[in-house]
Amino acid sequence: MANIIREPCDEGIILARKGATGCNETTGRWILAATILASSMAFIDGTVVNVALPALQKNLNATVIGVQWVVEAYSLFLSALLLVGGALGDRYGRRLIFTIGVTLFAVASAGCGLAGSINQLIVARAVQGIGGALLVPGSLAIISSSFASDQRGKAIGTWSGFSAITAAIGPVIGGWLIQHVSWRAVFFLNLPLAVAVIVISLWRVPETKDEAQHGSLDWVGAALATIGLGGLVYGLIESSRAGFLRENPEPLEHGVQADAS
Repeated sequence: MANIIREPCDEGIILARKGATGCNETTGRWILAATILASSMAFIDGTVVNVALPALQKNLNATVIGVQWVVEAYSLFLSALLLVGGALGDRYGRRLIFTIGVTLFAVASAGCGLAGSINQLIVARAVQGIGGALLVPGSLAIISSSFASDQRGKAIGTWSGFSAITAAIGPVIGGWLIQHVSWRAVFFLNLPLAVAVIVISLWRVPETKDEAQHGSLDWVGAALATIGLGGLVYGLIESSRAGFLRENPEPLEHGVQADAS
């Protein structure tokens, strides 16, 4: 199980990359602070929303299938675009793409908190996933390019440990916010964290890129991966309403009424 539940990047590849000159100790601490806070936002939102589902379903009058899409829209775009996010950082600047991802994630989080319907929330969650796909690989890429080879293992271990801790306590934080504030506060919590990450990144994180990168990105492949995963997820989620594996499927509107009841 420990080998299955891993952050969405291969740390072995990061450790094997060509060594950087190395940053000083103070700069290294700021870099770790920015990358840990940013990746923690992405990991927390992958778990904390599960706690908020009953509250938002009741508040937005959503169906069971609707709240399933709230979870899967985020996971779908995050997983499908991770490689694209990493390639963009190598090509155009790791800090630049990382900062864009954090900004996009924050804007989408505000959209989630302000959503007036389940469809608006699903769209905002999908945009969150795109932002996460830019910032998560950027976190490890910045660490790899900023720390010397003899410091990199410790830095990645620190990043992994703190990110895992924040992902684990996400449901606890979410439960407290839902009980004492609102389910919307689960998303608004990302805004001050994102501001802190952006300020630290622009102030202390150096810009790096891979000068050897040439040619265009495989946008067709990225689109096909997203469409393929989306089609599979759509079939699995909508099967309960559309009549998958049922001899006499109910009409669509009946399925929605059954879910709503």
